[in-house]
Amino acid sequence: MNDPHKPRITITYCRQCQWLLHAGWMAQERHSTFADDLGGVTLVPATGGIFQIRYEGDLLWDRKRDGGFPDAKTLKQRVPGSTRSRARARPHRPRLTQDDRRAVQSIAFSRSRW
Repeated sequence: MNDPHKPRITITYCRQCQWLLHAGWMAQERHSTFADDLGGVTLVPATGGIFQIRYEGDLLWDRKRDGGFPDAKTLKQRVPGSTRSRARARPHRPRLTQDDRRAVQSIAFSRSRW
């Protein structure tokens, strides 16, 4: 569902270069991983060899500036879901410390033995 209060990702791609499939794959990756945290992923056709990914208007990837297309790992590091951008993408969720993670793992382990 389109929520105007959630962040949006916009992927602008060159239709003359036939980069729709590449843009669609990246959109699907972001949307399937963060469907509950994103307001939407928008594909914008353009011309002139452009391929840009924006998060709330901020340029995260530019094919010309960054040298080609991002792989899945690089894309995940630059858009919501990476450790660096988790607070920005999910400000309503608390950040877990290393001790918190250990406690959660311990609880999960002890429950699995029941």
